[in-house]
Order: sequence, then C-alpha cells, then structure tokens
Amino acid sequence: MSQEEYRKAAVDAVKKLSQDVGIPADLKQIVKEEDVQFLAESAVADACAPGNPKDAGLEDIIALYKALM
Repeated sequence: MSQEEYRKAAVDAVKKLSQDVGIPADLKQIVKEEDVQFLAESAVADACAPGNPKDAGLEDIIALYKALM
C-alpha cells in the first residue's frame, strides 16, 4: 500500500466505526438551528478557545456550525 492508500484506509475505518456505533455523520440529527447561537457563544467563552491554532470569532463559529448542518 502506498502512503495515500494507508491514509484513505484509516479514514474509511474511522468513518465505518463511527457509523457502526451510531455517531451522526453531521450535526443535522443532533443540533437545532435555534441552538447554534448558544453553542457558538459557549465555544467562544470556553477556556480552551485561546489554545486553538486559529483565532475564531463568534461569527466564524456560527458559520462553522451552519456548514456542518
């Protein structure tokens, strides 16, 4: 196997495991539109937020949540 094939096999295995144990593939099944604002505000206020490799403001996080829905 090439390195690329190993990577794809690893990603496929994680996706399969997630499916097997019932982890939703996206947020549509577990997050409601009306929850996005609260979730984004909570993420901004989280003590771990300053440790992220990229600074993200409230609007960035809202956009991320919506993209995952």
